[in-house]
Amino acid sequence: MSEAFTLEKYNIEVRNILRNGMPAVLYQEAMQYEKDAAIADTGALMVRSGKKTGRSPTDKRVVSHPDSKEDVWWGPVNVAIDENTFEINRERAIDYLNTRGKLYVVDGFAGWDPKERIKVRIVCTRPYHALFMWNMLIRPTEDELAKFGEPDYVVFNAGQFPANRHTTGMTSKTSVDLSFEQKEIVILGTEYAGEMKKGIFSVMNYIMPKKGVLSMHCSANEGDDGDVSIFFGLSGTGKTTLSADEHRKLIGDDEHCWTDHGVHNIEGGCYAKAINLSAENEPEIFRAIKFGTVLENVIYDGRSHNVDYDDVSITQNTRAAYPIDHIPNAKVPCMGGHPRNIILLTCDAFGVLPPVSKLTPEQAMYHFISGYTAKVAGTEMGVTEPEATFSACFGAAFMVWHPSKYAELLAEKMETHNSTAWLVNTGWSGGAYGTGSRMKLKYTRAIIDAIHDGSLLKVPVEVDPIFGLAVPTTCNGVPDELLVPRNTWADKAAYDETARKLAQLFNDNFEQFKEGSSDAIINAGPKV
Repeated sequence: MSEAFTLEKYNIEVRNILRNGMPAVLYQEAMQYEKDAAIADTGALMVRSGKKTGRSPTDKRVVSHPDSKEDVWWGPVNVAIDENTFEINRERAIDYLNTRGKLYVVDGFAGWDPKERIKVRIVCTRPYHALFMWNMLIRPTEDELAKFGEPDYVVFNAGQFPANRHTTGMTSKTSVDLSFEQKEIVILGTEYAGEMKKGIFSVMNYIMPKKGVLSMHCSANEGDDGDVSIFFGLSGTGKTTLSADEHRKLIGDDEHCWTDHGVHNIEGGCYAKAINLSAENEPEIFRAIKFGTVLENVIYDGRSHNVDYDDVSITQNTRAAYPIDHIPNAKVPCMGGHPRNIILLTCDAFGVLPPVSKLTPEQAMYHFISGYTAKVAGTEMGVTEPEATFSACFGAAFMVWHPSKYAELLAEKMETHNSTAWLVNTGWSGGAYGTGSRMKLKYTRAIIDAIHDGSLLKVPVEVDPIFGLAVPTTCNGVPDELLVPRNTWADKAAYDETARKLAQLFNDNFEQFKEGSSDAIINAGPKV
């Protein structure tokens, strides 16, 4: 802690400030000040995030300002507030921070490429939040910290204090407000640490496309010969799991930029789902949970402090946040060349999409803009009908520009660097949820291996009559009968009906994107 360091420029008068505390110090702080903090038998710090155990996307607000309002994709993702409302919430956060006896500051970078990175400052009240962002930002060296200067963006995390629901534009006691002009993020009414991480990602999703850089909600890894793959996918599709491959170097698990020089990670760490985590299925992630890791909302044995990753009594969104170098084969600095393979992941609970298919450039754009996966909805009330989820660019909640902006950048870069696109379904086979079974992880890994070694480019394909996808009919390590979905269903008529239903859901969703999309992209969708 530097005695000279203050936050006076933000009207924060607290003098007891721990800046860039090391993990051991933050552990000590957490054990003293965090109500439910404990240390797992592996050495990870276990904490609770309070009432909110996930993001609050409907409470995200963006300041509508003349300098940026024409750039923003306004609607349910980016809900507008005026500058006055932002100032009210900002003052509420600053007032709360001023009531604290001690504050934590984390100064770090977003973006491994020195030419593209931004300087970020986190101001927070919980040691857990400080350790979380110590892991998720790129940690400056002592020399870089001494010369850090003024940050490009500041996050004021006053999440323990609620927003005022009577403030114009507020719909709850939670509000996450972003001003591109003031270069600040204000958090009220939620202690879920992921709001800080995704707030910074939203910032990158605004400023990078302005420079011709594609910001992406994806993971990335690299083979021994330097071939890079990126994995797009919504939560639960395997983005983190499949990129953590013991035979390849991990560039990052969630947020990346594709520049004229190649791909680089935005973050300094990984934020992995911990539900049902096991050493057998996800050995790299399992072993990464050690000293320095933050474990959120997990249940553990009171005597041994052994974590029960199958227990979801607090939330199904249990998480582990750890520095990327906890993965033994991480590539640090986290930068790579231009991607050879673009892998779009979906978890199709309808059991319709093939385990793997090769996409034309137009199909790649269609499925990228669609951002499809399917979840099992309402099982606690006996409802087993899958629920389709479409999230543009596989990350609509974090997009600032219209999805076409990101799609155009992706198409341009894929064409320039001759990248091949694949659609990989990690979901159900042999029927929809309730009838079929989930695709085994070992088969999906075999498919990814076949993409990487090039063998999947050389096998015969069968064109799906509804979705128009080129489906490989053989793949090393995968039973042939699994590759063409219709063949795995006992009731072929039920498959045809379900396939048409899913195709219609795709088409209905894409209606909103037809304006601004070429005929070639529109025609790359399914035919009902």
